[in-house]
Amino acid sequence: MGLDSKPLSTLRGKSSFKLEDFPVPTGREEMWRFTPLSRLRGLHDGTAPLSGNVVVHVDAPPEVSVETVARDDARIGKAYTPTDRVSVQAFTSFEKATVITVPKEAVASRATVVNLRGEGDGAAYGHIVIALEPLAEAVVVLDHQGSAIYADNVEFVVGDGATLKVVSLQDWAPDAVHVSQHHAHLGRDATFKSFVVTMGGDLVRLSPSVSYTGRGGDADLSGLYFVDAGQHIEHRLLVDHTVPDCRSNVDYRGALQGDQAHAVWIGDVIIRVEATGTDTYELNRNLILTDGARADSVPNLEILTGEVAGAGHASASGRMDDEHIFYLQARGIPYEEARRLVIRGYFAQLIEKIEVQEIRDRVLAAVEAELAR
Repeated sequence: MGLDSKPLSTLRGKSSFKLEDFPVPTGREEMWRFTPLSRLRGLHDGTAPLSGNVVVHVDAPPEVSVETVARDDARIGKAYTPTDRVSVQAFTSFEKATVITVPKEAVASRATVVNLRGEGDGAAYGHIVIALEPLAEAVVVLDHQGSAIYADNVEFVVGDGATLKVVSLQDWAPDAVHVSQHHAHLGRDATFKSFVVTMGGDLVRLSPSVSYTGRGGDADLSGLYFVDAGQHIEHRLLVDHTVPDCRSNVDYRGALQGDQAHAVWIGDVIIRVEATGTDTYELNRNLILTDGARADSVPNLEILTGEVAGAGHASASGRMDDEHIFYLQARGIPYEEARRLVIRGYFAQLIEKIEVQEIRDRVLAAVEAELAR
């Protein structure tokens, strides 16, 4: 249950394409209580000046179609309806959307890389649709860089029997603000694997969600984040099981260092009455490396049927295990190197899930750079 004791289905159930259906948040709402609204720079109340720009460039293999379309394109909003004020602000404000399509039974020969680069001081809004037709397979990388005040919605439409693997990197400049909704809409026997890496930015709030339309849907959501002094990094997940015999697994891990480094992880899983045979598990771990850092971790599981294959959640936040450091030092490894080895090991299992070698190497290098600070 959510901390205010209301069912998750009530807390997360509101959705609309109309801005007036979402009052300006005050920070007292469950959905916004961890987010420092003053640092959103107007994304939440419509006061952000529309003078920014985020340039989108897509490098796709020949099997994949890429289009820039107007906001009245029928594919936009088909899989996702905004669920909060910033999301609907982004939906009502973007001018052009990027639609990426993988045709039926096509297997992409290499990863599709979507580069999003922020330019300018004002706000910008965006929308991306990534659609896999039945039995298609693809890997997509979303790479966010530069300086921006940016809000967007990303729809992943995974057709029957299709497999989509996504890596989303939030590698923004230190002054960037990014608020994003990622929604995956899974067909029968569809597979969706998401890997989120968040390291840059002043404030990043990312909300991945999953819904199912047919039996056998399988979602695997992984995330890695490294939070430095003054940063606010927030991930809010929702997996809504509405169909029998589907699966979900969530594993997010973070490390924090520096004064006022703040990580927030909210993991909501709903297993509805009709979703018999569901198998789900969610895990969040936070490694606190210095004084002054704070991690808020709230796993929520609401089960409305007694017929599940498995359901569980776990959360742990704490300091590095001194026994691990002592073990390595006893074998002649200096303290700083022992510390780096422990943190590498903490992230290693997750990083191995990244499908693209170039991105995996980049994330490893970023972790090393953080440890060197």
